[in-house]
Amino acid sequence: MKYALAAIAILAATPAFANDPLLDDAVEFTGQIFHLDTGVPGLVIAAVRGDSSAVFGFGEVAKGSGREPDADTVIGVGSLTKTFTGLSLASLAAKGTVSLTEPVGPHAGVVDALPEKDGRQIRLIDLATHSSGLPRELATVDGAEKYSDASFAANLADSPLLFAPGSGVLYSNVGFDVLAMSLANIAAEPYSDLLKSEVLDRIGLMSTGYPRPEGENAMVGYDWNGNEIDPGDPIANRYGASGLYTTANDMLQYLRWNLDQFGEDDAEVRALSHAAWLIRDGLEPVYGMDESGHMNAMGLGWVIMMPEGERPLIIQKAGGTNGVFSYLAFAPSRGVGVFIAINQFKFSASTEMAHIVNDLITMLAPR
Repeated sequence: MKYALAAIAILAATPAFANDPLLDDAVEFTGQIFHLDTGVPGLVIAAVRGDSSAVFGFGEVAKGSGREPDADTVIGVGSLTKTFTGLSLASLAAKGTVSLTEPVGPHAGVVDALPEKDGRQIRLIDLATHSSGLPRELATVDGAEKYSDASFAANLADSPLLFAPGSGVLYSNVGFDVLAMSLANIAAEPYSDLLKSEVLDRIGLMSTGYPRPEGENAMVGYDWNGNEIDPGDPIANRYGASGLYTTANDMLQYLRWNLDQFGEDDAEVRALSHAAWLIRDGLEPVYGMDESGHMNAMGLGWVIMMPEGERPLIIQKAGGTNGVFSYLAFAPSRGVGVFIAINQFKFSASTEMAHIVNDLITMLAPR
């Protein structure tokens, strides 16, 4: 951390020109120092500042490959998927197909009704803001595959909610999987098709999807001990919480779309996605939301951090899957955003990664 912060401090004095050499220098230097500091096999970092963008890769996509990650390296982004699930909900809500405060009820499909607590039903917005009261993960069910319909049905039917919906926040992969199932049932089509038509095609993310990547330019993930992790085949019932693959180029486009503050196209969807639907004040409990920075409010899948000192308001989300950690953050009022991914599970590196990106956004943000 100290080396990356030193790099940022030095580069902050560099003047910016029309082609924004400050962006290039700051992003490259930050990525290089972070790669050397953490010793992860490979790293990709990409950033947007106004009309300019930059992408840099370091290390290898796989140990011994000799291939440096680049803008087209395919990367599993884990829980960044949740922001896309939130956008699917926002898109359907903007069209009037659903209401954010609509009870999930029978839409989940795998059960006739979801559990309630203190007379409160789970609403779609509760699933999208981690405030449903559902647990983080499914409990093991004898005789059922972990993410099968039977496993979801048993968990949802038999497990009491941890708190009344809307009264607290607890990070829940289960909640986002149920959200995707519900949206698919509402739209009467597979969730992957819904996501493609409502979100991916709309934004222009042609290299983002669920199929397992093939070829040499895919980032291989490693566990805590440096052993390669096989990501396995996609699981449809996990599509809401995780599972998307993408590239740095697509994440640049995603950042541009999210930073299009005054664009008329998709303005309603963007506004619904970014709005602070749930404020931290008064919530109990709040758990599992602060690893990448203090959560002040929740958007639809997004963690919102209010301005602090010179740091602007930041909307962010972290992901971790199959040996790959990723983080995407942007300052919507400043036109700056950053995406970063590393291909080894190191908790210290993942936490440091988020802080470095948040600091980089602060430095690059125009005042």
